Amino acid sequence: MTKFSSVRYEILPADPAAHLFEVMLELDRPESGMCFALPAWIPGSYMIREFARNIVWIKGELDGAEAPLGKLDKHTWRLGEIAGGAKRLRLRYVVYAWDLSVRCAHLDMTHGFFNGTQVFLRVLGREQQKHRVRVLPPAGVRDWTVATTLREMRGQGGAKRYGFGWYEADDYAELVDHPVEMGHLTWGRFKVRGVLHEVALNGRHDCDMDRLVGDLAQVCEQQCAVFGAAPPPFERYVFMATLVGEGYGGLEHRASTALLASRNDLPFCGMQTSTEAYRGFLGLCSHEYFHAWHVKRIKPAAFAPYDLQQENYTHLLWLFEGFTSYYDDLALVRAGLISREEYFALLAKTLGAVRRGGGRLVQSVAESSFDAWIKYYRQDENAPNAIVSYYAKGSLIALALDLHIRAKTEGAASLDDLMRLLWSRFGETGVGVPENALPALFKEACGVDISRLLAAAVDGVGDLPLDKLLKPFGVHLAWKAESEQPEIGAKLGSEGEMLKFVQIFNGGPAHRAGLSAGDLLIAVDGLRVKAGGLEKLLACHVAGDRLRLHIFRRDELMKLELTLAAAEPISASLTLAVRERTEAARSRKAWLGQA
Repeated sequence: MTKFSSVRYEILPADPAAHLFEVMLELDRPESGMCFALPAWIPGSYMIREFARNIVWIKGELDGAEAPLGKLDKHTWRLGEIAGGAKRLRLRYVVYAWDLSVRCAHLDMTHGFFNGTQVFLRVLGREQQKHRVRVLPPAGVRDWTVATTLREMRGQGGAKRYGFGWYEADDYAELVDHPVEMGHLTWGRFKVRGVLHEVALNGRHDCDMDRLVGDLAQVCEQQCAVFGAAPPPFERYVFMATLVGEGYGGLEHRASTALLASRNDLPFCGMQTSTEAYRGFLGLCSHEYFHAWHVKRIKPAAFAPYDLQQENYTHLLWLFEGFTSYYDDLALVRAGLISREEYFALLAKTLGAVRRGGGRLVQSVAESSFDAWIKYYRQDENAPNAIVSYYAKGSLIALALDLHIRAKTEGAASLDDLMRLLWSRFGETGVGVPENALPALFKEACGVDISRLLAAAVDGVGDLPLDKLLKPFGVHLAWKAESEQPEIGAKLGSEGEMLKFVQIFNGGPAHRAGLSAGDLLIAVDGLRVKAGGLEKLLACHVAGDRLRLHIFRRDELMKLELTLAAAEPISASLTLAVRERTEAARSRKAWLGQA
């Protein structure tokens, strides 16, 4: 390897068929007892993932001889006693990469993708040094390109844009915040406020790239506008998307986002109107792009800086993920990429998702944020009864606060003003947002005391008063049942030809009848019920009817009695009021950009 006074890596897709990256770490002047650790989690995905489990083997070499390297704990290695004057240490290790997600690493003969948190060991005590990495192509590959926002090194060996070679970062935190995609990539380019933005698509597709980059340019402009008139806070931004048959996900980084999507989500050549799937993809891109400000630069104090070896606890994920979830679709309607009615439909979907879960009556969004590590990211069959989504309810809190501020100030202030204050106070300075700072920040940014509404929304449980908050904007919120059929209070799936109870909703008919998640439904009123047959059966009954169920719980046959209930009103609809004042239409236009 080339000699540099820095921490240096080489990463090679050594065996794409076996999904193995080979990594070499090299550093000068090693010291006895120094340690090397792989992160346990990746920022933006709040769960301990134990990336070190994917290291297949690791070996050390000290000035050409075997290094005394031992394992200290599940993700840390330590160098033993070495003679003074040692000049160079090399660690070679192999990483298994077969996780087709935005969080980890994936390699086969069609492409390679990795996050630095999964492949680059951290040299404890030297995180602030320059870090350089040489990205190598698989053997025999000549036509792959590279998508990353890592900085290309200058001089001999330095990578050229879109190519293999040397890249560099100012420290370890920067190194692992720029994922790398390589393969037969399709590129699209556009500028926003003079800054280059790119799209890199991997996988088979029939994408109308001109339409995609044109729409993304409008989305990005709207998100930039939330934070003021300045250019975005990076020199270049890349949307890197892996396209599959079925898939959905995104993870934010300081100058890029890694996306997983269905190839059918993209706009196809000749598409006349946007599809629901494409609107969803634009919303995903909008969400991750907003994070370049809100999470990557404006962040909780607990994340400034990140401790990548253990959980980082904060009560504020509702602010960071929830507010981002509010602004992602709002940018689409403000840009004119979706209609006002389509935006209302998206809001209604979120309202229904939150109301459907009994967990909203048990857990606050502050608690949900704090416990994300063990609850939200590790959901089980009881999740609907115990957990509220800080994404979904957090977005409704943002909506409620935005509407409240706009109404109280007669349009003179909005949630946008808070975002600009957060950016200038915390994003541009790198200082983390304190846990209890929001009431004062709202008062300073918007001139409105929202402390009571904020406390009830964030620390309380239950539903937000959105019906009242929407009225000054000429919007009527109504609720109805999703079906006229009675309900059993459970989510069902299938296991072969049999119906399986996947989740039991507390307080519902299935709960009262004694059913449990995992039970298999055999018969109703003495007649066999196959997967897909329950809906027809319920159509012949009304609330209050009693059904005799035969189920298998594990290997035991059981007989239970269930009393059907009327379907709960959990389906929301948002419509314009029949009669509205001129002020309502004006306020709505200021909010949505459309009358």
